[in-house]
Order: sequence, then C-alpha cells, then structure tokens
Amino acid sequence: MKTVYHKADTRGHANHGWLNSYHTFSFAGYQSPERMNFGVLRVLNDDTVTQGMGFGTHPHRDMEIISIPLEGDLEHKDSMGTTAVIQKGEIQVMSAGTGVMHSEYNKNKDQAVKFLQIWVFPREVGVEPRYDQKSIKEGEKINGFQQILSPNKNDDGVWIHQDAWFNLANFTKGNGKNYMLNKKGNGVYAFVLKGSAKVGDRILNERDGLGIWDTQSFNIEAVEDAEILLMEVPMELPAYLK
Repeated sequence: MKTVYHKADTRGHANHGWLNSYHTFSFAGYQSPERMNFGVLRVLNDDTVTQGMGFGTHPHRDMEIISIPLEGDLEHKDSMGTTAVIQKGEIQVMSAGTGVMHSEYNKNKDQAVKFLQIWVFPREVGVEPRYDQKSIKEGEKINGFQQILSPNKNDDGVWIHQDAWFNLANFTKGNGKNYMLNKKGNGVYAFVLKGSAKVGDRILNERDGLGIWDTQSFNIEAVEDAEILLMEVPMELPAYLK
C-alpha cells in the first residue's frame, strides 16, 4: 500500500471576500508541482460563497465536474438550458465534454453556501455535454458506505465518463469497515468532512486528506463520529494527457 497525506492546513488558500476557497490540489493562484492531482482526480476545492454572490458565467470543456453542497443552496445555470438549485443532501454532475458555459450562485440572502467542487479527467474527450443531479438523502447509511457516484448509468447516485466510484462513509465513534476497491489500478482519496478517523494507518482530522493506492482494500475506523468522502479513481492518466 502506498499513501500520500495532505494535512488540512497545508492546502492552498484564496480569500476573495465573496469566495473563501481551500485547494487540495493546484488551482488558480495556488500551484504546487507535488500536488497537481491524485490520478484522474484533478481538483478538490472546499468553497464558501457569501450571500447572494457566486461564479459568473464561464466555460469548461473535457472535464467531469461534481458539486456536493455541505450547507445552503447553490443555483446552477448553463448553456444547455439547465436552471437548478442544489442543496445539502444532493449531488450534482456536469460533463463539460465539447464545451459548456455555466454559472453557480449562492441562492441564499441570509447564509453562506459551502460546497465541494471536484474535477475528474474523463476517460475520453469530446463527449456530449450533460447535466444531472440527484438526492442522496434516501440512501444514507450509518456505519457503512453509501455510493453516490459511479461509471454506471443505472447504479446508485450520479454517473460520470470515468471508472470512478465515490462513497460517503458515516461512522459513529469506535465503528469502522473495510473498503474494497472496485477496479484494479484505482486508488482512493479519502477526505474527512467531519470528525476524526483512522484511515489505513493514519489518523485524519477534519479536512485532512489521504490518498491510498497499490492495494485492494483498507480499513476505516472512527476515532470520533466521522463523515468521510471516499473518491476512488484510476491512478493512470488517460492517453490524451500523456
């Protein structure tokens, strides 16, 4: 088993007033050659947007973009004609493919919006742009893994153009479980949303991250009540990036 540890306070940080953002991997003004990506996981931003503010219309292409709200309501508009609001308990995905324009705004006038912005390289370029969002409240599991994303259209959660599986892990203190990887050659980036947990041989606290690869499984045990996002992704970059 190989691992890479990213303590919460080592992340890149940019506070624009309306946006307070922490970058696990290189993004915008934060650039670190050692933290460009974890396999095909390219961006993991921990964003807080103030009341009534947001990201104006801007372009994307050839990227799978996932948003997971943690607090508040986030309004999405795009050039495909989509207008939607996502909130805690939901997950949003946009396949940028051949190109799409979109905006994201804090829908609330009385509270900040907190959400994770995640980018994953697709297995191929030039796909047709698409948008989807789903509630993940109903499948919530305590002391287990809840799949919220996969490569399969008919599976639990949303799907993307990549051999990736995302799970939410909610464990009460002292409980744990072994995570089995879905595909050989994949790795898992574990990101602690709340609490504290032992992942593999490492104790992780809130907003710490740990990448794990070259293994078929690893154990998670909650040191205190913990919520963890597990992002399983291919470790080898697609041919178009080589």
